[in-house]
Order: sequence, then C-alpha cells, then structure tokens
Amino acid sequence: MNLDRIERPLCMAGLVLLSPVLAAVAVAVALEDGRPVLFRQVRAGRNGSPFNLLKFRSMRVTGAGTRVTASGDSRITRTGRILRKFKLDELPQLWNVVRGDISLIGPRPEVPAFVDLADPAWREVLEVRPGITDLATLVFRNEEQILGAHSDPEYAYRRQILPAKLQLNLLYIRHRSLLTDLRLLAMTIYLSLMPDHFDSGQIQRQILGDARS
Repeated sequence: MNLDRIERPLCMAGLVLLSPVLAAVAVAVALEDGRPVLFRQVRAGRNGSPFNLLKFRSMRVTGAGTRVTASGDSRITRTGRILRKFKLDELPQLWNVVRGDISLIGPRPEVPAFVDLADPAWREVLEVRPGITDLATLVFRNEEQILGAHSDPEYAYRRQILPAKLQLNLLYIRHRSLLTDLRLLAMTIYLSLMPDHFDSGQIQRQILGDARS
C-alpha cells in the first residue's frame, strides 16, 4: 500500500491552499529576472517515457552551463538561492502529480542523458513512477555543496553521486511501504521548513535502519 490513491486529491488541495505562496514566488521571480516564471525540463518518467518537469525558475535564462548545479553557480539568481534553499522552486511539481507524470514519493526523475537503459538497475528503477521526493533526494539534499567542491561538477555527479542515488533508489523500491513513504514525506516537509537541520547521517539511520533490518 502507498499514497497513490490519495496523492492527486492531496496535491490539488495543496495547490489551492498554497496559491498565495505560488503567486508570491511567481511575482518575485518575474520582478528580478523577468519571464518565463516557470522552468520546464525533459525528464525520464516511468519506463523511460519523457515528460516536462515543472519548477519555478531559479536561474538566469541562458543556453550555457552544465546540466547539474553546484553551489556558487553564477546562473542562480538571488531569488533563486532562497527558492532552492527552502525547495520552493519544486512546488509546481504538485501539478505534475495531478497530471500523473510523477508521484509524491518515488525515485527522482533524471535528465535522459544521465539514464542508462542498458543497466538492469536503471530498468528496475524506471519500472516505478518517479516522485517529487525520495530517499536519495533527502540523503543528498546538500548535493550542490558536494558538487561545488569539484572542478567538473557534471563528471562528479555522473561518477559519484548518481551511482549512490541509484543504489538508494533500489533499496527504497525493494522495501517500500506506506510507513516509509509517510516518513519520507514528513522529512521532506520538515527539511523544507528547517533546511539548517539537515543531517544526511540521521536520515540514513532513520530510513535505512528500518529497510535493512
């Protein structure tokens, strides 16, 4: 059992309740850096099917740059730094859930260029619907800081972070339960409100301890 049956109504209600916040963020983005307010990026969905993932735009409109973001990236706007810290840029993905593109909880959808369909691990991960948040996303909530320490952030992402995320995704899928999903959802909300309380080790102990027992 999981949240699939109730997540669409929940997200529709969330969009209504959060409409003042959504409007305020949209205005803030537009005032600093103009339009578009939303950023759309093609991601690999269930079974590898592409879809457009929605975010509030946190970076300047430019064709240059890598496909990953490291701390100190000059493309990030001042408003964007705040949005990314509190994960407010992710709120439009509630609409992706309503559309059926993703779930609330599930493996975070990747850019197709980072997906290897020849890898059995990737094929297993892509059998389930991706999500707004998951275990790997929480464990690597400080991903931008990790990548900021490398001269080639995209190479570091491919070689270090992505394989670790893939293993966490597999662990989550094989031990998924309603209780685990509720815990991940609660942790996501808590860390969005209290980002300075992030502790990767504590997240792994709380979730992985149960999964590996």
